[in-house]
Amino acid sequence: MQLNHYLNFQGEAEAAFNFYKSVFGGEFAMLKRYGDMPSDEKSQLSDAEKNYILHVSLPINEFTILMASDTTEQFCAANSPFIKGTNHYISINLEKHEQAEAQRLYEALSQNGQIEMPLEKTFWGALYAAFTDQFGVKWMVNCQLEEM
Repeated sequence: MQLNHYLNFQGEAEAAFNFYKSVFGGEFAMLKRYGDMPSDEKSQLSDAEKNYILHVSLPINEFTILMASDTTEQFCAANSPFIKGTNHYISINLEKHEQAEAQRLYEALSQNGQIEMPLEKTFWGALYAAFTDQFGVKWMVNCQLEEM
C-alpha cells in the first residue's frame, strides 16, 4: 500500500504539473487526457474538456508520487463541488492482491462520510472509490487490477 497526494484542478492540471516538474525534476510517469477515455465515457465532453488531464503522475522521490486530474462539471459529484484550495485528496494505492484490503479500507474510512463514487471496477482496470470521511478529509482508494 502506498499513500500519495492527489490534486484536482479545473483546466489547470497541465500547467500546474509542468510547473511542479520544473521544481522537482523528473518525468511524468503517466499523462492521460479525457479524450483518451472510451468513447461512451467522453460523449458529453466539449473539445476543450477532451484536452483536460484525466490523470497525471509525477514521481517526487522513491516513496512519493504527486498525482492530479482536471475536474469537469460532468464528473464533479453534486455533494462535492470543486472549490479551489480544497482540491486535495489522500490517495491509497493498492495492488491486485490487495482487493480485500481495498474493500476494508473503503468501508472503514467512508463510514458516516459522503460517497462521491462507491468502490467499483473502472474503465482503467481498477477498483476505485472517492469519498469524504466523517471528519471532512477527502480520500481515494485505487486497487489496480489490470495493466494500464
